[in-house]
Parts: sequence; C-alpha cells; structure tokens
Amino acid sequence: MKTVSLGSSPLQVTPVCLGTMTFGEQVAQADAHSILDRSLERGVNFLDAAEMYSVPARAETFGSTETILGNWFAKTPGARDKLVLATKVAGPSRGMPWIRGENSGVTKAEIINACEGSLRRLQTDVIDLYQIHWPARNTPAFGALYFDPGKDKPCASIHEQLEAMAELVKAGKVKAIGLSNETPYGVHEFVRLAEQHGLPRVDTVQNPYCLINRSYENGLDETCHRLGVSLLAYSPLGFGLLTGKYDATGLVGDAGRMSLYDSMRKQRWGRPEALDAARRYNTLARDHGLTPLQLALAFCYRNWRVASTIIGVTSLTQLDECLDAWGTELSPALLAEIDKIRWELRDPAQ
Repeated sequence: MKTVSLGSSPLQVTPVCLGTMTFGEQVAQADAHSILDRSLERGVNFLDAAEMYSVPARAETFGSTETILGNWFAKTPGARDKLVLATKVAGPSRGMPWIRGENSGVTKAEIINACEGSLRRLQTDVIDLYQIHWPARNTPAFGALYFDPGKDKPCASIHEQLEAMAELVKAGKVKAIGLSNETPYGVHEFVRLAEQHGLPRVDTVQNPYCLINRSYENGLDETCHRLGVSLLAYSPLGFGLLTGKYDATGLVGDAGRMSLYDSMRKQRWGRPEALDAARRYNTLARDHGLTPLQLALAFCYRNWRVASTIIGVTSLTQLDECLDAWGTELSPALLAEIDKIRWELRDPAQ
C-alpha cells in the first residue's frame, strides 16, 4: 500500500488504518498487542484511538484503549516512530458523565486537559492527529435524522476550540487536527474560522461510510473535496453487518458486538432495516464470487472519497482477512448494482 496525504498536513498514512476501540473490552491487552504487532508487520502505519474507548463505553474502561497502546509502545522499541497516531477528545457527555460531567461544553481548557491525559496514557510526547470526536454544538448525529434547535445549549465556540488546538500545536503536543461525526456546516466553519484568524486548519473528518450508510455523500463529500479535507471512513463493515455473520441468525448469539451488547443493538446499526439492507449487499457479494467483507471493504478501499479506511478487529484472523481484501477491485457493473440497491434502500444505518 502506498501512503496518502491527510489534507494539507505533512502526515503520510496507509490507506488502511487500524481502529482500536475494541481494545480493553472485547480484546484483552495481550491479544491487542499481538494484533498491533501483526498490523505493523503487514505495513499498516496508521492507528486510531480515542480517550473514551473502549466501546461500549463504561466508566471502568475509560481510557483503557489508550493505556493498552501506551503499554505496547513502551515494550516495542521503535514502533512509535514508525506510526501515525490519531486519537480524539470526547464531545459533550451523551450519557458518559465520568469523562467531564454532564455539562461539558468542550471548552479550551477541557480540550487541553484531555490532550494531556491522552499523552500520559499513550506514553508519547506528541499526537500526530488530534480530533474532536463529535461536535460540541447540537447536531443531528449518531442516527438522528433531523436538526432540532430546541436542543441547543451553551458550549464552546468553534473559534475557542481552534484556539485550544493552536495552543497544543504550538507546544509541539499535536501535529495536525481533525474532526469526527461532523456536518458540512461544521467542516466549513472550522476551515473558515481557521483561515480568518490564522489558526490550525482541520485536515481530516472521520465519519461513518459504508454500504448501509453513505450519508457522507449527501453534500459533505463535496464540502471536503473543495476544502481539501480528507475522509477517514469508520465502520466500513457496518458494525459487522456487512460481514454476513448475522445473515442467518439475526442479531443474537455471540457472533460479535451487535449480538453481545444490547446498547449496540439500540443504535442505528441495530435497526431491522439496516440488517435487511446488509443482507442484500451480502447476497450481491456472493453472487459475484466475493465474500461480503471483500465487497464492503473494497467499496471503501477503492473509493475516491476515502483517504484511509478504519478497520476494527478482535483477532489476528480478522485482521488478516481485512488486509487481504486490499487487492479486491469492483467492476463498474458491480458498482452500478451497488448503486441500484442504494437507490432503493438509501441509508438505513444513517
């Protein structure tokens, strides 16, 4: 895999990124370290974490993913220098008061303190890409379809958040900045205010993008393309729905996080319509001699909109399967069939 640039930053990353939110919940530290070893051996140079991980989020596991990564860096000489490390500061609570209470506005002070905490847990002096995990302001996100101005409440301004990032960049603690779960308005405002006030410009946005959630294409792709902001695509396998493992049984048993955790089934990926759509795409893959995973990942891997696709795994077998899918290419005819299903079913996991 050749590396790609992230926005206008000097960061060069592989087009496959290892996401780590399973570390500390589904994946114990020893197994996580084996996955990290294999990922590095296979040439992946990009890791993504967050202060709130592991997932499902619990007070007892807050920061555990970053701690596991930090312990791996400490015991693996030279690994940190070979990798581009990304992590995130959490937005307002969303039911996680153990992070910064229920009324966090994601202020300048909170961002700086959160970064210091991540640096300690990661046992590193610098975060290559520091992202705001979700907006401080009220937005329709994580499955909400409609903006409700009645839910607005005080929070830090985008300008204040950029000032916090500027302080971290100036101190050498952060190299580049990004957003996550953002809207076209949000991306545009971050870029506009950065240019207006001489503050760091966002280089990336990390949003969901997969066969059952292509909402990024509803205008955000044009915004990012014109502003030079790179997409980091998360959940390319639709929380496992696009691997085919739930096709026969539904979301029951112990096949993966959607069957293991009730909190996951209550989210957008647990909608009956999302599983129905996934089954359609999975059947399409098999009809064309592909595994569902190959179809889903190739859709992201080879998409002009995507700079790097974030994969999440719980075993070495899953990691190898995801990386082996890099060579899969989809024909124009197959892409047309994908678009035909999307036209009919739209984005049920939006």
